[in-house]
Amino acid sequence: MTVQVGKNANAIDKIALDAPIFDPAAFRLTDEQAGIIARARELGQTVFAGRAAAYDRDAKFPVENYADLHRAGLLGISIPKEHGGLGAEYQTYALAAAEIGRYCGATALTWNMHVCSTLWSGPLADDLDMDTATRAEHEHRRAIHYKRIVEKGAVYSQPFSEGGAAAAGGVAFGTEAKPVKGGWIVNGKKIFASLSGHADYYGVLCTEIAEGEKATRRNTLYLAIPAKAEGVSVVGDWDPLGMRGTVSRTLLFKDVLVEEDAALMPRGVYFQAALRWPHMFLTLSPTYMGLAQAAYDFTVRYLRGEVPGTPPVKRRMYPTKQITVAQMQIKLEQIKAIWFQAVTEARANPTKEQVLRAYAAQYSVMEGANELATLAIRTCGGQAMLKSLPLERIYRDSRCGSLMLPWTAELCLDRIGREALYETGETDD
Repeated sequence: MTVQVGKNANAIDKIALDAPIFDPAAFRLTDEQAGIIARARELGQTVFAGRAAAYDRDAKFPVENYADLHRAGLLGISIPKEHGGLGAEYQTYALAAAEIGRYCGATALTWNMHVCSTLWSGPLADDLDMDTATRAEHEHRRAIHYKRIVEKGAVYSQPFSEGGAAAAGGVAFGTEAKPVKGGWIVNGKKIFASLSGHADYYGVLCTEIAEGEKATRRNTLYLAIPAKAEGVSVVGDWDPLGMRGTVSRTLLFKDVLVEEDAALMPRGVYFQAALRWPHMFLTLSPTYMGLAQAAYDFTVRYLRGEVPGTPPVKRRMYPTKQITVAQMQIKLEQIKAIWFQAVTEARANPTKEQVLRAYAAQYSVMEGANELATLAIRTCGGQAMLKSLPLERIYRDSRCGSLMLPWTAELCLDRIGREALYETGETDD
C-alpha cells in the first residue's frame, strides 16, 4: 500500500520502509487491519518524520500533518464505514497510532485527542446501553460531527484537565453547562488543552447543572464546542520540556452558547462509559508505544552506522553495546506483549484482571518508553544527543507520558495496589 501525499508522493520510492511494530502474521491481524496500520506507518515514516524536528524546535502545531491525515483518510480512522470512515475498532486504531508515534510523538498524541471524539462516540458508544429514542438521537448527532471530519477535514480536540481531581475521576468537572432552551451555556477552563488554537471543535467534558442542583459526575456532558464560538479564548504560553508540537495552552469558556446538536454523547452516557469502558482512558499510550520502538530503532541504526546525518562508523562490535541492545530488546518485547494484550481486551465490562492489566500496560509503556530512551542515550553516547538527531527529542517526549491524566504513573500504581487487595465495597472497618 502506498500513501500519496502532496510533494512527498514519491518519498516511498526512496525510503526503505520500516517493518511494522506488530507483525500482522505474528499478532494475528486481518488484512484490513494490516492495511490501515501500514497506511499510518508509511505516512509517518515518509512524511511526518522529516517535519518532527521543526515542530519540536518551534513548539509549532503540525498543521501540515493534519492536512495529510485527512487526505489519507486517517482523520476518520474510527468513524464507521457507513459514515464514510475506515471503521477501525479500538485495537486497530491503537496499533496505527503507535506507528505514528514512532515518527512524530506530538502528531500522534494530538491525533489521539481528535480520534477519541469519534472512537468514544462510535464503536465505544455502540457497546453501551441506550434506549431506542436515545440511540436514534445519538445517531443523528454523531452523523453531523462525522460529516464535518470526513468531508471537510474538521479537527476535534479533547481538553480534559482542569488542574484538580476531576480529570482523574475523583470529582465532577469544574467546567459547567447550564441548560437553556436549545442547548447550554458553558463556563469554565481546561489546562494542557492539546490543539488549542488549532482544532475546529473542542470536545469538552463538563458538568450539567440545572438551577439549584449540585454538581455530580453522573451529569457529565461531552460537548463539541466550536472554536470560533463567542466566549471561547486561548491564553498562556507553551514552552514545555517535550511534546512541544501539541501546543497545549489553556482554554477559557465564558458564557458560551452551545447548541443541542453539539453533544458527542447523550446525557448520562459518558458516566456509563467511564464506569463500564475503562480502556477508553488507555488511548494516550499508543504514542508512547511508538516512542519506545523509536528509541530501539535509533540505537540499532546508530550502532550499525546507518543513521542519516552521521558518519558511517560502526560501534556494534563492542560487548557493552551488545549487552545494552539485548536489554533494550527484552524491555521492548515485554512492553509490547502486555500492551498488545491490553488493547486487544478493550471492551465494555472487562474483568477485574483485565482492568488491572490495563493499568499495568499503561504504566509499563509510559515509564518503559523513557527507560528505553535512557538506555539508548547511555549506549549511543554524546553525539546522539545532538538536536540534529531524533533521540534527544524521543527522550524528552517519552518523559512526558507518566504525567498524563487520567492514568498517570502514580495513579496506576495506586489503583493496582488498592484494587488487587480489595474487592468492591470491602473496607477494614
